[in-house]
Amino acid sequence: MTSTPSPVHVQATDADDQPEPTAELEALYQAFESELLVPLWTEIGDLMPVEPKSAALPHLWRWRNLLPMAAQAGALVPVGRGGERRAIALANPGLAGRPFATPTLWAAIQYLNPGEDAPIHRHTQHAFRFVIEGEGVWTVVNGDPVAMRRGDFLPQAGWNWHSHRNLSDQPMAWIDGLDIPFQHYTGSTFFEFGPEETDEIREAPPRSYSERLWGHPGLRPLTHLRPTPSTPLLAYRWEHTDCALSGQLTLEAEGHPATVEPGHAAVRYTNPTTGGDVLPTVRTEFHRLAPGTETATQQEVGSSVFQVFQGTGQVTVGDTSWTVEQGDLFVVPSWQPLSMTSEHGLDLFRFSDAPIFEHLHLDRGDQA
Repeated sequence: MTSTPSPVHVQATDADDQPEPTAELEALYQAFESELLVPLWTEIGDLMPVEPKSAALPHLWRWRNLLPMAAQAGALVPVGRGGERRAIALANPGLAGRPFATPTLWAAIQYLNPGEDAPIHRHTQHAFRFVIEGEGVWTVVNGDPVAMRRGDFLPQAGWNWHSHRNLSDQPMAWIDGLDIPFQHYTGSTFFEFGPEETDEIREAPPRSYSERLWGHPGLRPLTHLRPTPSTPLLAYRWEHTDCALSGQLTLEAEGHPATVEPGHAAVRYTNPTTGGDVLPTVRTEFHRLAPGTETATQQEVGSSVFQVFQGTGQVTVGDTSWTVEQGDLFVVPSWQPLSMTSEHGLDLFRFSDAPIFEHLHLDRGDQA
């Protein structure tokens, strides 16, 4: 049985060099549609704009609204096979209702009640967890239990078995970031359920296996090596991030000039085996703005999602401005100008799709 192909809509533009409408031209366009053909001269303005025009829009999600709804979902929605995770995705208003923060990035708030286990599975999508508040949950990656605490960044490379456990007496929420939209659009995703039984782990050790092996700054082990395209370190602890950021601002206060802009400290989470990004498709950073700091306006190819870790400030993305506070998440679409101003200090976690564009040599940036 053969199916009838969907018609391809051909719409002439208003450009001066478009041919005059005639019966013959209309017949030609109808013939194109019947053969699933589209002439470039009617579409070039959309397909080849003079600069990137992302379908995603600048948008802000308030943590004070997200967290109570996640807690309500915790009371109403069980965690188990089928749903797998109690994760609530951010849906960018420009992406036709898809659960995507940007055309390449997925972000969600995940919520786990006391005593709950999120089942074991694996997928090709690269993922991470960032903890904005709380503790008591750990993620188990290929049998390695990794504690999750406020300010911790926990990367999860694709196709690794993982589950989450909460044996504390308190619920916990965090944000997940994945490259789901990118892998979805490229038709490259795989998913596999793990065993029904969770690992018999009753307490997360102070340091995971990965931290004991890789969590020593500037030191690379020469034993117990396992080839991996992503970082083998499963936890980047807040105390190290905080110390690195404070050190940059302290040096500036002591008279050592900032190399980027005054009052702006920043670090990138990196793969200790290569010095590159922690995941092949996702870049992760942390930024600290000293009180009263205003960043220069910048724009770049590729999209970003920010979460305010602590502090308050003003953020402008394109023509949209917000006052932000702890937990708030906002999107910066490709080539949209971004500037930020802190009030009494502002800490921000950021993740982006920059590695994709750098690998393809399509990266470009501009700073005012």
